[in-house]
Amino acid sequence: MTNALAIPRIVIGAATSGAGKTTIAAGLMAALTARGLAVQPFKVGPDFIDPTHHTRCCGRACRNLDPFMMGEDGVRETFGRASAGADIAVIEGVMGLHDGVDGTSLGSTAHVARLLEAPVLLAVDAKGASRTVHAVVRGVAGYDPAVRVAGVVFNRIGSARHRELIERGRELPVLGWIPRDDALAVPSRHLGLSLADELASHDAFGDVVGAHVDLDGVIAIAGSATPITAPSPVPAAESDTTIGVALDSAFCFYYADNLDRLRDAGARLVFFSPATDDYPDVDALYIGGGYPELHAAALESGQARPAIARAAADGMPIWGECGGLVYLSRSLEADGRSHRMCGVLPTDSTMTGGIRGLGYVDGTCVAGPLPGLHDAGVRGHEFHYSDCSPDADARYALSLSRGRGLGGGRDGLFEHATIAGYTHAYFSDRFCSAFVRAARAFARR
Repeated sequence: MTNALAIPRIVIGAATSGAGKTTIAAGLMAALTARGLAVQPFKVGPDFIDPTHHTRCCGRACRNLDPFMMGEDGVRETFGRASAGADIAVIEGVMGLHDGVDGTSLGSTAHVARLLEAPVLLAVDAKGASRTVHAVVRGVAGYDPAVRVAGVVFNRIGSARHRELIERGRELPVLGWIPRDDALAVPSRHLGLSLADELASHDAFGDVVGAHVDLDGVIAIAGSATPITAPSPVPAAESDTTIGVALDSAFCFYYADNLDRLRDAGARLVFFSPATDDYPDVDALYIGGGYPELHAAALESGQARPAIARAAADGMPIWGECGGLVYLSRSLEADGRSHRMCGVLPTDSTMTGGIRGLGYVDGTCVAGPLPGLHDAGVRGHEFHYSDCSPDADARYALSLSRGRGLGGGRDGLFEHATIAGYTHAYFSDRFCSAFVRAARAFARR
C-alpha cells in the first residue's frame, strides 16, 4: 500500500562541501521552528553528526535519507513516516549536489531531490568571487533538468559592495545574503564535526538566517512541491522483549530508523551509559559507534564492562558497530595507554593517526549466531580511526563486496551470540526480526 504525501519540503544543496550547507540548513531549521512551525529535519547520506545539530534545532529526530543504504522506496517511506505532523521538511544535502557513489548520481543530494520531487535551495560560498558565482549557479542548476534549483542563498558576503556586485548578474531568485562570520562555522575533529551537545551556537545560526534569509520565500518554495506517494509503514508488533542500547558521549552514532525498526519488530528499548550506569536488565544489547577512545578510562572502570562480558558468555545476543567493536574487544590502545575492554571478542584495538576505513559497505551474512540471517544482505557505512588485530582463528559473520571492514573482505567478528564489526549497518526488517527473535529466545531460556 502507498500513502499520498503533500508535505512542504526543501533541499539545501551546494556545489561543494564547505559552502555552508550545515550552517544554512541548521539556521533555517532553527528560524522556522522559532516561528512556531513543526520542522522535520533530514540529512542526505550516512552521516551521524549533522543530524545531532538538526535534532537539537527542531526538537524532532533527524532522519538520514540514503538511497544506497535504504533503497529508493526506503527513502520515500522514511520521509513520509518521519514527516507526519510536520509543517515543513528541511533536508540538508551531502557534498556537491550531484556527487554520488563512484562518480554516479546514486545516493547524491540530486538523487534524493528527484525521488522526493523537492525543490533545491542552493548554498553558494561567495568568498573571493563576484560575477563568477553565477557561472557556478548556472552550471550546477542546469546539469540535471530533473532537479529543480528554485533559489540561491549566497554565503560569506564580505560587504555591501560585494553584494551589489553579485546582484548585478543574478539569474535565479536570491533568498538570502549571509554575511561572513567565521564564528558561525561548526568546528571539526576526527570523525567529522563536533556534536550538537558540545556547541552553544544553534541559536546564533537561527538568528543569522532569520535576519538575512527570506523565510517567507523559503516557505513558498517548499510549498510548491507537488504531492508524492510513498510505501505505507508496516504496523508495529507488540513489545515483548527488551533491548539495551548504549547511549552516551562514547556511543552516540545511531540511525533513528534502526531504533524505530527494532521497536516495530517488538522490542522495548532501554538506554544506558556503559561508562556511568549499572548494567540494565535486558534480553539483548546494541552498542553503536562513537568515541570510546575519548572515554576509555571511564569505560574500563565502569560497572557495566564485566557485566556485559558475563552476559555475552551466557549467550545474550549483542550487536556492536565500530566503537561497539572496540568496546567488545580485549583492549584499546589510545594515547599511549592500554585500557581493558569487555574481552568478549578475540581481538585488540588500537587508535591510529589517520583514517583506516571510510565509505559505503555492502556485504552478505555468511555465518554467525543469529538464526534467520544466512545470505541476508547488509549495507551500511564505515568511518574509523582504529585498527583491530583479530586472532588467527577468529570467526567472521560478514563477507564484503565493498568496504574495508576488518580487512580481507571480512567484517563482523562473532563469539557466543555477539557480532561486532566496523560496519554501521542500516537495519533491514529481516535483521530486526532476527535480532528480536534471538532476544526473545534468550529471555525464555
